Amino acid sequence: MARLQDKVVIVTGSASGFGRGIAVACAREGAKVVVSDVHEKPNTGGFETDGNLTTVEAVEKAGGRAVYVGADVTKSDQVANLVARTVETFGRLDVMVNNAGVYRNGKRLHEFSEEDLDVCFDVNAKGTFFGAQEAIKQFLAQGDGGVIINLVSTAGLQGHPNQSVYNISKGAQANLTRCLAIEYGQDKIRVNGICPTYAKTSLTRELFDDKDFDQVFTESIPLKRWGEVEDIANLAVFLASDESSYIHGDLIKVDGGETLCRYSV
Repeated sequence: MARLQDKVVIVTGSASGFGRGIAVACAREGAKVVVSDVHEKPNTGGFETDGNLTTVEAVEKAGGRAVYVGADVTKSDQVANLVARTVETFGRLDVMVNNAGVYRNGKRLHEFSEEDLDVCFDVNAKGTFFGAQEAIKQFLAQGDGGVIINLVSTAGLQGHPNQSVYNISKGAQANLTRCLAIEYGQDKIRVNGICPTYAKTSLTRELFDDKDFDQVFTESIPLKRWGEVEDIANLAVFLASDESSYIHGDLIKVDGGETLCRYSV
């Protein structure tokens, strides 16, 4: 039997990148997937080989089942509607993947604007808070537990230069993951975080195409390569499955060994 057979999974920010990869991977393992984002079509400039397809279409092409429900994760009423629509469609919720995120970099702290700070906290921290909150309400109503997976970052575990607003929002997300695990383990709700380094998505395309950055970054990674969406998606499937039933409150790095050596450039 597939590892997520008949599980109902929400993946926020899943039009592109990590979220899209996670949605397709979960569907391949038998899950019914709710794809959610502020738009259906994938971001331009990404690395998707089927970028002409929406994520729902990519899931269906892989033989899975999915529906799209639009939601802005910074709006609590929209996140509540996302969970309600999921339950209306599939009858329950088993896994909430809080993947939606934004990235701001390229400035020293005194150069960032209040808008830069607000957008990182609104999407990365508040968006995860609202997603977890609504999922937990549904899990408690069902009475048989559930799984929350937060897409954090190695930026939530350490300092990096020139991206302070991003790092502190991810640090908040990392600590929220710990708090949720402590509070809700007794309710059979497992909570973990995935912490990638730079990986090949539309958010990092400009950095990937900068040959100087690419060389310095690749040389700093013991495995000597960028992360792939599949690296993160494979871990998400494992954490969503019963195979990880005693992994709880962890922040798991997917970084090719980067954090063993240095902060990233």
